[in-house]
Amino acid sequence: MMRRFSILFLIVGFCIASGANAQRSLVVNDIDPGLRARIDDMAEQALQHTGVPSASLAVVQQGRIVYTHAYGKAKLDPPVAAEPSMRYSIGSISKQFTAAALLLLEQQGKLSIDDPISKYIPDLTRANEVTIRMLLSHTAGYQDFWPQDYVMPPMMEATTAQHILDVWAKKPLDFDPGVKWQYSNTGYVIAGSIVEKVSGMSLMRFLQENVFKPLDMAEVWNSDAEKLGETDAAGYIRYALGPLRPAPKEGKGWMFAAGELAMPAYDLAQWDISVMNRSLLASKSYEQMFATVKLKDGTDTHYALGIFVRSKDGRTFYEHGGEVSGFVADNLVFPEDKVGIVVLTNEDASEAASIIARGLAPVVLGVDKQTPSDAERQALDIFVALQQGKIDRSQFTENCNAYFSQQALDDFRTSLNPLGTPTALKQASQSLRGGMTFRVFNVVWPGKGPALTITTYTMPDGRLEQYLVIPAQ
Repeated sequence: MMRRFSILFLIVGFCIASGANAQRSLVVNDIDPGLRARIDDMAEQALQHTGVPSASLAVVQQGRIVYTHAYGKAKLDPPVAAEPSMRYSIGSISKQFTAAALLLLEQQGKLSIDDPISKYIPDLTRANEVTIRMLLSHTAGYQDFWPQDYVMPPMMEATTAQHILDVWAKKPLDFDPGVKWQYSNTGYVIAGSIVEKVSGMSLMRFLQENVFKPLDMAEVWNSDAEKLGETDAAGYIRYALGPLRPAPKEGKGWMFAAGELAMPAYDLAQWDISVMNRSLLASKSYEQMFATVKLKDGTDTHYALGIFVRSKDGRTFYEHGGEVSGFVADNLVFPEDKVGIVVLTNEDASEAASIIARGLAPVVLGVDKQTPSDAERQALDIFVALQQGKIDRSQFTENCNAYFSQQALDDFRTSLNPLGTPTALKQASQSLRGGMTFRVFNVVWPGKGPALTITTYTMPDGRLEQYLVIPAQ
């Protein structure tokens, strides 16, 4: 389950009071009001369409946090509104912190990430052929102990890292080291065990002293050791289209080094800023962390050390998602633009976090400013009016006005109004037929809305002979 991505302290010597996050205001609202309204609308629409109880987000622009906000219900019974101060589990986004720990140990001269793991844990399968870099890049070949998107009965019981290694890291490899890419939580349990062996302290204590404290990530919580507190979000699960139910909690030990962290969106954004500014690790460490690993045949995995490195429209960005029982998160960083988007949600096996994060990216980057055509603007205005059961009949021909009977207007209103306002209508095609201009538009929603198509016929005088809204084929 901790594998989610797309295509994620309470220990001896380190305790955080369960109410600490309630004592620190993490509300930031230093953003253009128009942009804030668009962000709020997209987040709320995504929750409405997916049914996910809540989302907490943080937006970074120009290398600083400019907005934090939470939507929906963090707890359902009794209902508790989500707040930016609440912690959510971040699942596999935790992996980049484990990778950072190993890079810090390399900076200290205590290991090399190209060391064979036999140097530290010699009794694992083909340990002399597998390097730390292979563990961190999912190219080692160790079988993943948790690929499922639900919690199996054995995982309700506590375990140890050693048990996971004994059962999964001593099996035959799924493939020869370095020849394939296959996501594996097992590799990160090995990696975390190496951190503890080399540093002489627990992974969480090492991260607290070397990462969280320097970056003022004051509310980070080890949800592997202790469930989230009363002032935090609760995780939920849904069976098919049934009601939301409290998600089961994994037993202690299963999320070690691969998905154990929980925090408010604000704290994860602090980490993102350090990534943009390259302010925590040495320059060489950052170069290694974000250099995509190639397989032995030269194929680029597009995965570096605990993070995906991708490119769109000439922009490089880093991304990772995370999922543990009851929670899904997504984190996007555009290092050159100094933009980051953190989205944390509290229902497992849901796409809401990635829908919001990826939907917000062009908005926050300011690259969604394409001016709609007159035809697109007219089609959108008509659609929004029809959601209210209204039309301006001067825009339509006699035939089309007859089509929009009172029954038709009532059906448009009752079926379209609950969907909320679309972001835009994008023209997909245009052609001539019967002396008219035929256009096809796709409806663009802030979140993952229904796939709808609009077809229109426009007379030479500009009036519409047709305006149909139909499910996309």
